[in-house]
Amino acid sequence: MKICIVGAGAIGGYLGVKLALAGEEVTLIARGAHLAAIQKNGLKLIMNDGSEDIVRNLTATEDMSEAGPQDVVFLTLKAHSVAALAPAMQVLYGPDTLVVTAQNGLPWWYFHKHGGVYEGYRLESVDPGGIIEANLEIDRVIGGVVYPATTLDNPGVVRHIEGDRFSLGELDGSKTERIKALAQTLNRAGLKAPIRPHIRSEIWVKLWGNLAFNPISTLTRATLEEVCRYPLTRELARNMMTEAQAIAEKLGIEFGITLEQRINGAEKVGAHKTSMLQDLEAGRPTEIDAIVGAVAELGRLVKLPTPQIDAVYASVKLLERTTTSNRSVVLNMFTF
Repeated sequence: MKICIVGAGAIGGYLGVKLALAGEEVTLIARGAHLAAIQKNGLKLIMNDGSEDIVRNLTATEDMSEAGPQDVVFLTLKAHSVAALAPAMQVLYGPDTLVVTAQNGLPWWYFHKHGGVYEGYRLESVDPGGIIEANLEIDRVIGGVVYPATTLDNPGVVRHIEGDRFSLGELDGSKTERIKALAQTLNRAGLKAPIRPHIRSEIWVKLWGNLAFNPISTLTRATLEEVCRYPLTRELARNMMTEAQAIAEKLGIEFGITLEQRINGAEKVGAHKTSMLQDLEAGRPTEIDAIVGAVAELGRLVKLPTPQIDAVYASVKLLERTTTSNRSVVLNMFTF
């Protein structure tokens, strides 16, 4: 298959190496020092068992027009970055190109092929102005939930921490030939790719914890185990998750685990900084809108109150704004 990975950072790089090692024709869309390093030395993957691979049989570019039409496009960039690139990505699409969304939080397509009274509703917090929807045909989309934990150690060097599952699902729940072929491609690369008939439920289970742990850790600078073990923040997480569960269940979602099981699962991850905290510390925009703002928006839609979620969302939004502003001031002081 011709496979393009848009946003070849830690997760995208891990996926790209695994697919390239399996013999797929892989193109990575990257930029900056990371792109330069891949073009010069190839992309290095350090696995959690200490083994290493350096892959050079792939294409790395910042210009999507160089890649041309693909069989599959994986979107592994952050949720807030998709809209800006959506128009440019059209050059990657042929008549049958699949687009696998792999963002944290609620996806922009959530109510497409959903059925019911909210069919076609657009999540403004995820797709402001409908830019993504206008530039990406819904029939191309395959839902995805990403579980591997990876880091970008240096430009051109990806480290795998744990996990190898990329759950897939057609938006209408069907088990089509195209999704079976895609799952088989991932399986050949040594990855787990279960096909889910209810991909939205799996999205919610992952989001259920992220919407609480990510922003709380960002506000407190605490690791997952610290957030879960300190009684006050554990209670705050529980309250936020309770609000979210009520919204999800009103939309027909069934949770296969209990709230306490989800919290305990996060605690077992240990002294891990959430991706949102890592983004804030690095001066990057966070995924607060897709992970928390979208749930608050759904609360308004189904007329359920979200006071805890709203308060934490507002706090992180202001922190993100002031942190970015202060960082800009410092950078300007040293710009000549």
